[in-house]
Amino acid sequence: MALVRILVDGYSLLHNWPELAEGAARHSEAARTALAEMLTQYQDACGTPITIFFDGNTARYSKPKNEATGAVEIIFSRAGQTADDLIERAAHRFQAYGEVLVVTDDYAERDMVTGFGGSVASCANFIGMIDNALANLQENLKNHNRAERNRFSRSR
Repeated sequence: MALVRILVDGYSLLHNWPELAEGAARHSEAARTALAEMLTQYQDACGTPITIFFDGNTARYSKPKNEATGAVEIIFSRAGQTADDLIERAAHRFQAYGEVLVVTDDYAERDMVTGFGGSVASCANFIGMIDNALANLQENLKNHNRAERNRFSRSR
């Protein structure tokens, strides 16, 4: 079955990725924005839509809004909900369309998702997947640009 969507526990990933938005508090808008930008680059490289889930009650400075930027969707939980609740619901609903990958370091969440057939990745493994995909994309672009320069030089 094909991977139809990646569901990311946003704060779990941010807490495991200190190099991303260095100096910014892990629950800050700056850290969330940096994560969304990085996952947009990853989505461009892998082609799989991504949804990032955040606990809405932890954003202190401004009321967060749900937003979608291209294929990266950002969802904040409401009062009385957690990001985990939303991830479980989404993972279960997407199962009918194909394989779902949930990224979290919450073991209870991972057990719940694998219990109904979803795939899970730890935050560290997912960061490695992102690094590899972006490095491969960079190498492909470098090779493509070299080939185009050579082709242009020969046509003169």
